[in-house]
Amino acid sequence: MEVTSDRRPCDQVRVRVPATSANLGPGFDAFGLALTLYDDLIVTPGGSGVTVEVSGAGEGEVPLDESHLVVQAIRRGLEALGASVPGFTLRCENRIPHGRGLGSSSAAIVGGLAAAYGLAGEPLDRERLVVLANELEGHPDNVAAAALGGFTIAWTEGETGRAVRLDTVDGLAAAAYVPDNRVLTKEARGLLPTVVSHSDAAANAGKAALLVAAVTGRPELLLTATEDLLHQEYREPAMPESLALVHKLRGSGLPAIVSGAGPTVVVLGRPDPAAASSGPQSPGKSAGQSFFRGAPPAPDGWTRHDLGIDPVGVQVWSMEAG
Repeated sequence: MEVTSDRRPCDQVRVRVPATSANLGPGFDAFGLALTLYDDLIVTPGGSGVTVEVSGAGEGEVPLDESHLVVQAIRRGLEALGASVPGFTLRCENRIPHGRGLGSSSAAIVGGLAAAYGLAGEPLDRERLVVLANELEGHPDNVAAAALGGFTIAWTEGETGRAVRLDTVDGLAAAAYVPDNRVLTKEARGLLPTVVSHSDAAANAGKAALLVAAVTGRPELLLTATEDLLHQEYREPAMPESLALVHKLRGSGLPAIVSGAGPTVVVLGRPDPAAASSGPQSPGKSAGQSFFRGAPPAPDGWTRHDLGIDPVGVQVWSMEAG
């Protein structure tokens, strides 16, 4: 392994990066929430080439060479840090579903960049991480939540990604209804109109402001605060079953939204301790956590993950050589 300056080489870098839900209804391309469902990366430097191993989500589907998104992010991070690691082995243990609106690509980018910090022997700079990740992803909402944890509000200044993190109200949780089918972000974005009415834009601005209050301290306002007029209904042709589920859940009084570009549907709220969870156990589910009163089990062909809010974002551990 070659490293510039006085940085110490390491034997191995381990990274854990959370799934994320973006938009959260009215916060289009701005709001993000980090969830307790994780991808784990293990990077071992050595040699001159790249070896990629993938288990879990994406196994047998994603490339196993330099074109792998995590590898690209590692290379970009090392370049930005002025470090060189010619070869390494990357092992990905993926739990975040691909193409479902839970931030799998953002997790790969943020995880790879964080691994670069570990390989370079540098402390993790989360603000710069958001900037670099936005350059690779093209929008900062998911990458901000993956990098910072909690509830994030992201924006761009010119082409520079920025974000602030806020603590969520105690006990806030999310139930993610994940269908078997995928929806490409490009396809979902292609359905959005180029012009919306002033009244719809004004209504969404008010609901987005209210959602900040609801997520950080007033969860009883979540149903009203998660109303959206800018993107969800326009995307129905790409995910009719998702919008039908959103309407059903909201009709039952549950604050349901399309997660990111879909097709996953997420319900936000505080779990009812008296209600037993009927969905399958998720790798990110907290022990003893139960779901919201009145929430149905996952429909046929869907999986429900009952999740908490990840408070810290991506984490990286380095084992130093010698």
